[in-house]
Amino acid sequence: MISSLEDSKGEDIVSIDMNGKSALADHMVIVSGRSHRHVTAVADHLLRDLKSNGFGMAKVEGLQNGDWVLVDTGDIIVHIFRPEVRSFYNIEKMWAVGDAGDATIH
Repeated sequence: MISSLEDSKGEDIVSIDMNGKSALADHMVIVSGRSHRHVTAVADHLLRDLKSNGFGMAKVEGLQNGDWVLVDTGDIIVHIFRPEVRSFYNIEKMWAVGDAGDATIH
C-alpha cells in the first residue's frame, strides 16, 4: 500500500499503528497530494492497486471533492489530503499523541 502511494508521488506519508488505540483499524496511513487533482489521482491509483491485489471492497469517501479522500479497507484506513486540509485537521497528531514511536514516516 505504501509503495502505491509512493509510486503516485504521495507526499509526507505517515503510518500509525492503531493496535490498542481504536477498534476502527489496525493501521492508519496519512498522505498528502499537491492539489485536488493529485489527491484524486493518488486515491485512484491506490484503489486500482488494492483491487488488483484482491482488496477490491474498500469503502471510499470524498473522491469527487479531492480535498480529503478516505479509503477504508477494514484493517487499514488511508487519508489522502491536500496539504492545507491535512494541516487544519492534523489527525496524525490526534492519533500519535504520547506514542511517537508508533508513527512511521515514509
